[in-house]
Amino acid sequence: MHPDSKVQQCIDNCLRCYGVCLSTAMNHCLETGGEHTEPQHFRVMMACAEICRTSAHFMLIGSRHHPHVCRECAEICNECAADCERIGDMDECVEICRICAESCRQMAA
Repeated sequence: MHPDSKVQQCIDNCLRCYGVCLSTAMNHCLETGGEHTEPQHFRVMMACAEICRTSAHFMLIGSRHHPHVCRECAEICNECAADCERIGDMDECVEICRICAESCRQMAA
């Protein structure tokens, strides 16, 4: 795989994860309520969406700091995936968070 295509794949994963986490939190979670809107859960989803957007931004601008941001992104994506899995009924979010975490982990290496 060409190095640039690996970066592009990570950007795509980050942007998709950003979109899925944000829309899931704002639609599914807010409408479902209960555990879905507990502050700790809602915060991790918002943190995940934001770090994914930031990671994509850092890679798009070619910042030399992107490996550090990607490392943090992988950690937060894993945390978000675990929490969404714990609550349940959030399979799309769990899946994209895991995919994003893996590609960010590779970018950080």
